[in-house]
Amino acid sequence: MSRLPMFASGAALLLASCGSDPDPAQYGASPDIPAAEKSLLPHMTVANPAEWGDARPTVPDGYTISAIATDLKVPRQTLVLPNGDILVAEGSGASAPRLRPKDVIANIIKSRGKTSVKGGDRLTLLRDADGDGVYEGRTVFAEGLNAPYGLAFVDNAIYVANQDALIRLSYREGQTRQEGPQVKVTDLPAKVNHHWTKAMAASLDGRFLYVGNGSNSNVGERGMEIEEDRATIWQIDRTTGMHRIYASGIRNPSALTVQPGSGALWAAVNERDEIGPNLAPDYITAVRDGGFYGWPYSYWGRHVDPRVMPQRPDKVATAITPDYSIGSHVAPLGIAFSSAAMGTRFADGAFVGQHGSWNRRKPVGYKVVFVPFRGGRPAGPPVDFVSGFMGTDGKTRGRPVGVTLDPRGALIVADDLSNTIWRVTPVAAPVANGARGA
Repeated sequence: MSRLPMFASGAALLLASCGSDPDPAQYGASPDIPAAEKSLLPHMTVANPAEWGDARPTVPDGYTISAIATDLKVPRQTLVLPNGDILVAEGSGASAPRLRPKDVIANIIKSRGKTSVKGGDRLTLLRDADGDGVYEGRTVFAEGLNAPYGLAFVDNAIYVANQDALIRLSYREGQTRQEGPQVKVTDLPAKVNHHWTKAMAASLDGRFLYVGNGSNSNVGERGMEIEEDRATIWQIDRTTGMHRIYASGIRNPSALTVQPGSGALWAAVNERDEIGPNLAPDYITAVRDGGFYGWPYSYWGRHVDPRVMPQRPDKVATAITPDYSIGSHVAPLGIAFSSAAMGTRFADGAFVGQHGSWNRRKPVGYKVVFVPFRGGRPAGPPVDFVSGFMGTDGKTRGRPVGVTLDPRGALIVADDLSNTIWRVTPVAAPVANGARGA
């Protein structure tokens, strides 16, 4: 039969799930993997939004945070251009049709934790002309886009991953608006677009662009015909548009970056839902060329998902275990490697933006963490770097998405709930002198 895999049906789906959300240690290379739970309705909780007012997110001692842009139209990812200008991709993709009553319920629950602002379908440029950390310049750089998300800069061109196509914009240093046409490099998988976000990163030599294509379902319940080219990362020749599947079975690679020095491609991945508050672990991992990461047949390597029928032990036997768990349902949507410019404590590692959970009674995520590295690999527990998005009152003032390192010594964080761009800097960091931009 062609419409496979399918959810197991019958009494198994009616088994009651556990009544609490314990918090086992789920970070690192060997997270706790509990037994899968099954229920008619999954746990669903999203914190109620609230205004920031005079409050600000919390950062470690020795760092400061400021809002450099507000009142945006759903900021997702950012890109620091060579002259220090910041591009912000603003947009929100189409929603996939609901298959089951619980899909309708889940959509209502999740919508309560989102902004009411309509996505801008544009790029906004921010400029700090005198280098004082205040971005007084703001223009719409490009508009008429289709849910832009991934951004990359290579050889005087800006690449934008819309939800349906990869496009190229010409660029000259200092320009504040698009001057040439939007040139399509290649179409991207766009049927249904259950996961519409197309994350992107450029190889160190600039020859290739890597684009993430999230799955069209939780675990294949729409049938596998609709999953062609989904749950994959494409490697795209940016000059010809030719592409191939670089990795597969990777449910929703919602953030991509290339590691300085090694050139290794790293992904932040949103794993599957509805099998318990502590399954399955979201993760970051170095992505292997040709690697298969389990979806939909297994998670965290070779842990079989009992819902998927028929089982595929042949596929499961090849599934790669990811490098580093960051916890279940934290929803990582951003990843960026750090540098010495961010200070000694946070010089070697990766920042990960966690959008926050919906598939738990007790919310998790809603912060930016720092994963320390040693010898090019994750080493040690994650450290909260930007927190306080969820207040002690249980309300949410912001939700981090993309994180981008400004090589001058700042972390740029997109917040798509308060529609703000935050900038985090070491207090003692020197400020660049002179104007930036033309």
